[in-house]
Amino acid sequence: MGARLIPAFSLRSSLCFWIRKRGLTSTLKMDPDVQCEELTGSRWTELVSSMKNSKTIRLDDCSLSRSHCEDLCSVFSTNQSLKELKLNNNELKDEGVKVLCKGLLTPSCNLELLWLQNCSLTGACCESLCSVLSKKPSLTELHLGDNKLETSGGKVLCQGLLDPNCKIRSLTLSYCELTKDNAELLTSVLRTKPTLKELNLSNNELGDGAIKQLCRGLMDPNCNLELLHLENCGVTAESCADLGNVLHTKPSLIDLAVGDNKFGDAGLALLCQGLLHPNCKIQKLWLWECGLTAASCQDLSNLISTKESLIEMSLITNSLGDAGMDLLCQGLKDPKCKLQSLWLRECGLTSACCESVSSVLSTNKSLKELQIGSNKLEDEGVKVICEGLRQPSCNIESIWLGDSDATAGCCDSIAAVISSKPCLREIDLSNNMLEDEGVRKLYEAVKSPNCKLKHLVLYDIYWSSEVDDELQALEESKPGLKIIS
Repeated sequence: MGARLIPAFSLRSSLCFWIRKRGLTSTLKMDPDVQCEELTGSRWTELVSSMKNSKTIRLDDCSLSRSHCEDLCSVFSTNQSLKELKLNNNELKDEGVKVLCKGLLTPSCNLELLWLQNCSLTGACCESLCSVLSKKPSLTELHLGDNKLETSGGKVLCQGLLDPNCKIRSLTLSYCELTKDNAELLTSVLRTKPTLKELNLSNNELGDGAIKQLCRGLMDPNCNLELLHLENCGVTAESCADLGNVLHTKPSLIDLAVGDNKFGDAGLALLCQGLLHPNCKIQKLWLWECGLTAASCQDLSNLISTKESLIEMSLITNSLGDAGMDLLCQGLKDPKCKLQSLWLRECGLTSACCESVSSVLSTNKSLKELQIGSNKLEDEGVKVICEGLRQPSCNIESIWLGDSDATAGCCDSIAAVISSKPCLREIDLSNNMLEDEGVRKLYEAVKSPNCKLKHLVLYDIYWSSEVDDELQALEESKPGLKIIS
């Protein structure tokens, strides 16, 4: 009888294990960092006691409620050192946050950062949050994503943001069910808050009219925004012209995310007019799932080769194809290209473009991270990419080749990279048919003294119980290594 095949553990389960382990350790250091744990009875009492001198408290996914918020208020009234509080993914509801806000308003509270993402909040708690914003200049970072604040709640919140006492620096309102009717007040915030550096409005139904209005605020001399996220906000080609104008007049804007907006090649061309302007100092650009094709790749190639400030770009889920990838590679090989991170998953690539990719890897010294999985590279393409990865000039630290239709047939090439590139810290080979033969080849390579890998990601791959035992023993023998499966 053949060896029993066992599925790899889910990635979420593995991460939760390490999260819980880290949380227990952090508690002993008097800075509670607990996630994915239901806190009740003596465990909660112990944690509250440990918070008296904490600078940071993180209690994500801990089934917290209003009663827990009351206990946290007692911490606010005695701990003047507390700067960061993260309570994401808890059913606090409006009642809990109203209690929390009363505690935040105590004179001894000097909180700077507050995370309340996905806490079942509505517009009903925004009056309380507004009071905190207008009376606590110490609060500089507020995250309220994944809460149904709606138009009315967003308007109330803006009243607090517009208060002269408010010194907010970073604001996240993604997935808050905001609409175009919130644009006027948000524009006023942009015009009157030079302290505001980061604004995330992703996944709200804003549309062209609202984007145009926001762009007028962004162009104001008082606006110093550095990060703007507008993913899935109804950005069209028409909006891209306005955003392009902002980019060439606002060198402060260095991080722009407009993914999941179907503005297509026409919109990208308008955006690039601003991106290519000498005044633009963009560093991070996210363009995932924007309906781009190979027709956009000449503009993107020009951007990559001329904009030395650009260090990170995501083009995930755009139908660039091999022809588009070849054009991108021309820009990536330019000596002026300083790109460090490039994401190209699900871009319709095949092994036909891998020679160009390999040529980039063998010449580009700045590129540290390449995500090129979820493309039909197959064994032939992976082997060619590995040739580039093995070149002395290649400084790649993270390579993603998951879901590439690869088999054990290319694992000798992958193993040669692992055992010969000490700069490589992470490799993702998930969802490939490597089987025992391929995984064993990786196992032998990771054992090499030259291998400095920290993360070997093998999610959704099947192997025998014997190989599973070998991998566990390998992880134990190399303390710096995590095999995520």
